[in-house]
This record gives sequence, structure tokens and C-alpha cells, in this order.
Amino acid sequence: MCTVEGTESTELWPPGGPITPKRVGVARPGAQGGAPVRPGVQDGAEGPEFRGYASNACTYHSKDMRALPLIAATVPPGGAVGAAIEARADGTVRDTLGRPIHDLRISVTDRCNFRCVYCMPREVFGRDHAFLPRGELLTFEEIARLAPLFVAAGVRKIRLTGGEPLVRRDLEKLVAMLAPLNVDLTLTTNGSLLAAKARALRDAGLDRVTVSLDSLDDATFMAMNDAAVPVARVLEGIAAAAEAGFAPVKVNVVVKRGVNEDSVLPMARHFRGSGHVVRFIEYMDVGNSNGWRLDDVVTADEIVATLDAAFPLEPVPPDYPGEVATRWRYRDGTGEIGVIASVSRPFCGDCTRARLSADGSLYTCLFAARGHDLRGPLRAGASDSALREQVAAIWRGRDDRYSELRSAQTLGLPRVEMSYIGG
Repeated sequence: MCTVEGTESTELWPPGGPITPKRVGVARPGAQGGAPVRPGVQDGAEGPEFRGYASNACTYHSKDMRALPLIAATVPPGGAVGAAIEARADGTVRDTLGRPIHDLRISVTDRCNFRCVYCMPREVFGRDHAFLPRGELLTFEEIARLAPLFVAAGVRKIRLTGGEPLVRRDLEKLVAMLAPLNVDLTLTTNGSLLAAKARALRDAGLDRVTVSLDSLDDATFMAMNDAAVPVARVLEGIAAAAEAGFAPVKVNVVVKRGVNEDSVLPMARHFRGSGHVVRFIEYMDVGNSNGWRLDDVVTADEIVATLDAAFPLEPVPPDYPGEVATRWRYRDGTGEIGVIASVSRPFCGDCTRARLSADGSLYTCLFAARGHDLRGPLRAGASDSALREQVAAIWRGRDDRYSELRSAQTLGLPRVEMSYIGG
């Protein structure tokens, strides 16, 4: 049980019960803990303020997941954004395993200017590969209509992905359309086009940027991206992002044995003390095109041991329940790193991520074989309420936990390509 100003949380959120108006206070853990605390709605207030949700320890969190005092939510006077924020205050949709919907990853294109060996190998995605026709892609307006429906279901973080999202023309226009949703609005990019776009994206309302960079060695990096793009171009993009006000920039490194495991220490050394956060990712069996083998996986434990021997580490608590990366900081205070261990330590039990493909299909798992069509009913004239219920029903029926079940049997199953739904 949680208390707010000495009041049991059940006054704030019995399932299906009323919102207590103008409730202001600090959420504190009680004997049982874990009960969600719902903010009150301040009557007649204006503005899109909404500060977040209560964690399992009943600490109230802000949009960027820092612990904050519990405050009353204020709801804008109307419109889709206001309706989404107000609906989110009424409760979050949960799946069959009790997992809330918290993150939405929106793929804006299935195209990419890289041919990374672990994602879009050139022998599969070559000149004759049939990418989605333009008319099948969701328009920015369609994405902006669907996104508030996910926010109403509980989404608090939206990540724009691809393919490579910056090959989609005028992406900053979509950012500006999503910014009023008052979620953590982020972007994952390979960084090759970021230098020219960072300022426009920041000015449009993007909160954070994650850049993929698998090595600082040009030969290794170009062998992995298979597009003759040098390291310097990505570093230029990271510098431009920092200059535009994105801090920290997260830098993702997919580690594949026999290819770039010797880049782990140089990457950590380069970004240590910079304020940026390097996240090392176990090589995953995404899609059916990358020739994945378990022997190619450098485990999180191996990565941490390598780093700890050179730069002593200590664990850092997660920012929020369901956070993907396990966090570590340097004991000398020069920064932190993250490790994403979806192979050796699956986190399906805490997975809160939904994925919207570039052509409008909703996927409830990175390793799913099929999605649920939202573009069809959207273009057929379905109402917002009907689409909202469709999203909620899909999530309520979710039971995915592929990584926990990974085995010789699952490896042969069909899986959607990561370039189609984003990472």
C-alpha cells in the first residue's frame, strides 16, 4: 500500500474508481508497496502538464524518469493531446503477464543508408530488394493521430526508429507534431546524417538522441556498416547533437565475437568523461537474415568484466521499471555505461515496449512473426475510440516472451526483420 499525504492509495486508484481532485503530495512506500498511484486531475486547469507514474516503490516519476514529488496533473482544455493525457491518468493497459505498455517505438521507414551485417546484410537487402512503396508508409499525420491513442493506453516514451529514420524527409516536422504529447520523445540513428539535422530536431522538440557506433576503428566499422561510412562522420553527428543540447547522447555498440569485441575498451575509453553514455548490446537473433549463432554472442558478463578490469565499475539502480540496459558507473565518477543482455539475461518479464512498423502494423515483440494492422482501419475511417480500443485489446492479449524461451526450436521460427520495426 502507498500513501499520499497520509491517505491510502486506494482513494486515488481503486480499479475503475474515481480520480480524487486536486490531490497533491509525495508518494511514500508503505507496508505492501507496488500499488500504482494515480495523480489527481486539477479541475479547470490548463496546459499539458502530466508528470508520470508511480514505480513499484511508489516513487513518483517525471517525464524524464527522475524521482519527483507527486503533484496534481493538469489537463489541457481539449483536443487529442489533452484527451490522451487525461486518459492516461485513468490507468495503464496491461498484458496477460501484467506488463504495462510504457514505450512505443515508431518506425518511420524501412530504408537505411547502411547495410549493417547484423541487421540489413547486403546479400539480402541489395539493389533488387523491394522496399515499401511510399503509399504504404504511414504519413506523418497518420502517425500523429495514432500516437495519442498509445499515450492514452499508458505510453510515456516514444522512440522514432527505422531503418534509418533520418532518411525520411523532413522528420523534424513529425517531431514537432508529437512534441505536445508530453512524453519522452527520442530518436535512434546511425548518426551519418545527424550533423545536418541535430539542431532542427532539437528545435522541433526532440528530447534525446541515441547513436549507433560499433567501433572507433575505421576498418572494423566500415566492415560492419558495409556502406563505406567512416567513424569521423558519426562522431561529427554526436558532436552536433551535443552542441544542439542533447545531453547525454547515448551511443549503442552491438558486440559480435570475432568482429568487434576488441572495440569494447577503446569505445569506453573514448567516451569516458564526455558525459555521453555507451551501451554495449549483445548480438541478437533479430529477423531471419543475419545468420545469428549463439557462439557469436559476447555476453554482458564478459563485457562488464573486461571494462571493470580497466575502469573499476559499480552498479547503478535502474531509472525506471523495465529499463532495457543494466547500468554501471565508473567508481572514479567519470561517467557510466550500460549493457543490454537480451540473450544471456532476458528481460521479457519487464518488457513494456510496443512497436509500430512503417506501414502501420503493431508488433508486441521484437521477435514477433506478425503484426496487427492499424493502417487499414485508420484509412477506412475508424474513429479514435475504436482505434484506441483496438490498441488496448491487442496489448491486453499480449503474452510474448521469446527471449526467455529462446532455444534450438525457436531459432527456426519466422521473425520480422528489425529494419522493418526498429530495434
